[in-house]
Amino acid sequence: MMKVFQIRQAATGAILWTGSASDPIAALDAMAHEAGYYDHGDIPDHLRAGGLSAEEISV
Repeated sequence: MMKVFQIRQAATGAILWTGSASDPIAALDAMAHEAGYYDHGDIPDHLRAGGLSAEEISV
């Protein structure tokens, strides 16, 4: 079952992505893929430096 997640940069609270995924890691991968990266491991250090959080949200 797909859930809806919101990815935030923890240091700033900025919402980077909202979308459907099966789990938090899949949500990070989906966000990275939509931004043109292979997966969340390829997200630039300056974005990951502040910490990324994936939270399931109710819609």
